[in-house]
Amino acid sequence: MNETLRTLNAHRSIRAYKDEPVSEEMLDALISAVQRAPTSINGQGVSVVVVRDAAKRARIAELAGGQPYIAQAPVFLCFVMDYYKTQLACHRKGVEQVTHRTLEAILAGATDVGIALGWAIAAAESLGLGVVPIGGIRKSPKEMVELLGLPPLTFPLVGLVLGHPADESQLKPRLPMASFRHDERYHLEDLPGLIESYDQFMKIWLKEVGLEREGDWSQKVASVYQHSYFPEVLSVAKAQGLTVES
Repeated sequence: MNETLRTLNAHRSIRAYKDEPVSEEMLDALISAVQRAPTSINGQGVSVVVVRDAAKRARIAELAGGQPYIAQAPVFLCFVMDYYKTQLACHRKGVEQVTHRTLEAILAGATDVGIALGWAIAAAESLGLGVVPIGGIRKSPKEMVELLGLPPLTFPLVGLVLGHPADESQLKPRLPMASFRHDERYHLEDLPGLIESYDQFMKIWLKEVGLEREGDWSQKVASVYQHSYFPEVLSVAKAQGLTVES
């Protein structure tokens, strides 16, 4: 196994950070790598807002539902789906952009942001930094748009906490590989049993690490997915000009 694969397989979310800055050299190297991530049609519809201001990070921690490590770590990255700059390109050629009003564009934009996030995680961990992705920035998206000065046709999709780890968290077990890898076709017939066995395993593991309150994987998923947990996303996306008409 090479160093890249070792880094990827060792990934874990870090929620405690040292009071130590991330050097400008490290940050520049990381952001430069992320910019090289592939995007649909090379549209490059992703932007990253780098937040180092302590007061602003503290505010983001509040908006994300009270996640203190956002304020504790020295850097927060906000990954933005960005159809504003592509609209500028369209205007340069005398045409009106319409793609931001299609489901395809929303899916492609979210995919591009996800790829960029993955590259940022891999790059950060290769430098010895710790990270934790933050979907909670979608909890109060209007306030995030205002805080970061985001223009129309953009949306803050996900954040990433970045810093020097103060501890090493546990490597969280995943579902069995057979639930993830499907050769030639999707093997749905095996899933119920695989999920049941994973839940039993997770009950034991969560108790060992002091997280027995989570119950098991199915309980955690059900507690979140039984309702719309970020209900302001749709209205703010529409206010930003991102709608689905086709």
